[in-house]
Amino acid sequence: MAEINRAVRGTNDVLPEESYRWQYVERAMLDTARLFGFREIRVPVFEHTEVFTRSVGDTTDVVQKEMYTFDDKGGRSITLRPEWTAGVIRSMIEKGLVNGPLPVKACYIGGCYRYEKPQAGRLREFHQFGIECVGAGAPSADAEVIALAHHLLTHLGIKAFQLQLNSIGCPECRGRYHQALTEYFTARKDELCGTCQDRLLRNPMRILDCKSPVCHEIAAAAPVMLDFLCDDCRAHFEEVKRHLSAAGIDFSVNPHIVRGLDYYTRTVFEFVSDCLGAQSTVCGGGRYDGLIAQMGGPALPALGFAMGIERLLMILEAQHCPIPAEAPCDLYIASMGEAASIEATRLATQLRDEGFSCLTDITGRGLKAQMRYANKVGAKYTMVLGESELAAKNATLKCMATGQETPVALPDGLLKALYDLPRDEALASLTEAVERLN
Repeated sequence: MAEINRAVRGTNDVLPEESYRWQYVERAMLDTARLFGFREIRVPVFEHTEVFTRSVGDTTDVVQKEMYTFDDKGGRSITLRPEWTAGVIRSMIEKGLVNGPLPVKACYIGGCYRYEKPQAGRLREFHQFGIECVGAGAPSADAEVIALAHHLLTHLGIKAFQLQLNSIGCPECRGRYHQALTEYFTARKDELCGTCQDRLLRNPMRILDCKSPVCHEIAAAAPVMLDFLCDDCRAHFEEVKRHLSAAGIDFSVNPHIVRGLDYYTRTVFEFVSDCLGAQSTVCGGGRYDGLIAQMGGPALPALGFAMGIERLLMILEAQHCPIPAEAPCDLYIASMGEAASIEATRLATQLRDEGFSCLTDITGRGLKAQMRYANKVGAKYTMVLGESELAAKNATLKCMATGQETPVALPDGLLKALYDLPRDEALASLTEAVERLN
């Protein structure tokens, strides 16, 4: 019975007093995506397991160790999404978006699920913002996708981050690189962990992404993909760098970036920050030109990135980036007696229709308890309704911050008073209220 009041390990609750931080970041994400022409897509939280095994790669840790996979009541293998790209591409193929005007630009926000050891910034249920750009093969597309992430991080006030780039080539030049890696790691096979010994036979590039300290040290001296790029891939990478320079975006080349999923080709990148220690990657992505054809669609180039929202919020806190406080209640109407309670409901409805947030007593509290509650929820203004106020059709509007009281006629005088209050008294105007709703 104790489990009924305990969250599943690796999950986290976002409480009402915290959710405004998420909402602020999510609005910034969608607004930034809109500036670059990306519109939101929403796909199911679970897919047929083959969607992920075929796209993510059966040699990856995600597929081998981390997916939440189960058989449904019809005997079909179903998997909770461990990442967004595969499901988004499946949707674009099924709904015919890949056959329409190109490029297709889509963004998303939502949860992912991976069974791994929970730690700071890495949960079993985690949330991502990301984009997918389908049908754009030019190097300028790589730069634009990277610029979107850079714009968002800068807009949020994050300063201490770096952009790192690499190219992992195309299938043609990667074949030569795989051969070189195989030869290198075979000479030290006995030192590799058991997982990497298996990777050596199936996909030696996965060894470069191993978290084992021994494998990591061995991989540090391994051949790098940049030395094996074909002419086309090398020219593409150089053009990406020129576009980033034209956009004023600083970067460094890190030949050890491979990303953790098999579908990547050519450009891969990460935005990293050292303010969280080992959990340094803020955002990661790259190009995956073969994925759409691999999943049964047309042969179209594509690229994108994903950004962990939990980790981003941790970085915002660590770097003391300002997040606007949640707007408190504009007005609390305290009431004494049934008639006053009904009038409070009528006034609150009118104010809400005009865009003001308004609370009334819905618990049957006494007047003192209502005023204590109004103070606890941070109401900017309060007003008391009783028999005398109803009879006179007048009440007193009180500013909780200063104690200043303003007589108002009911009902029209109250609304006029709220509109006429100076903006510096922190009461949201109708315009501000509408902006919050949007």
